[in-house]
Amino acid sequence: MGLSGSSSESPRDPHAPIERTAEFRFYEELNDFLPDQYRKRSFPYRFRGAPSVKDCIEAIGTPHTEVDLILVDGRSVDFDHILRGGERVAVYPMFERLDVSPVTRLRPTPLRESRFVADVHLGTLARYLRLLGFDTVWRNDLQDQEIIRYSLEERRIILTRDLGILKDGRVTHGYWLRSIDPMAQVEEVVRVFDLGSQLAPYSRCMECNGTVSPISRREAAPHVPLQVFLVYRDFKRCESCGRVYWAGSHQRRLRAVIEKAEAVSTDQVRERRRHRAPDAASADIQSNN
Repeated sequence: MGLSGSSSESPRDPHAPIERTAEFRFYEELNDFLPDQYRKRSFPYRFRGAPSVKDCIEAIGTPHTEVDLILVDGRSVDFDHILRGGERVAVYPMFERLDVSPVTRLRPTPLRESRFVADVHLGTLARYLRLLGFDTVWRNDLQDQEIIRYSLEERRIILTRDLGILKDGRVTHGYWLRSIDPMAQVEEVVRVFDLGSQLAPYSRCMECNGTVSPISRREAAPHVPLQVFLVYRDFKRCESCGRVYWAGSHQRRLRAVIEKAEAVSTDQVRERRRHRAPDAASADIQSNN
């Protein structure tokens, strides 16, 4: 069963469940998970039995964590809705500006604090997120089950390039990174989770994720080279691993990461203002009539 094609089939077993078909259409960034020939268009999906719409969506290739709204024949449904055949299914990602409150929203309520756990392939992204002040768990030996445990027990958002982990039914908060470039990934995460107001650069240790606090030059002296002590005045130390930080030659590279995140945040604020402006103008016109 699956996406319909022109392949030949052997005679049907008369005792096998009846084959049924539903028409699917995925919108916006959900098309990233589809083969090219099924993007931005309706297509038939074949199945047997009575699967849930969630099972079909994930069998097609889209993790449930990316879906916020499902319409079956124009009516909003939840993930447990059973397909019987003949339905038209429209699948949508998160709505950022549209008011769709009367329908069944499938994304869980955003976490009060944006904390992350990143898979083993996202080490550089994890370091950059820590630089920006975000509590981000990462190890190069983290297994999928550990990642899921961190997500559930510590209410963390899973960041991954592995679609499989996001299809685990226990996962509630997760995101599949489209880009493979760490700087582009920073931009992607800040934009998707609207992190601009939460940026707190240099407040976390890039190595261990601990909290970083200012220390005096006297406290720093035993832990830094003499030349560094003589040149620099401001130092910080990780409260967990004891690593000491100062604004060294690497500062320009780190500043580029911070500026990238701040630029995304500024663009999002401008975009929201632009979309609110017509509504405000309309209200003003109505008040003058």
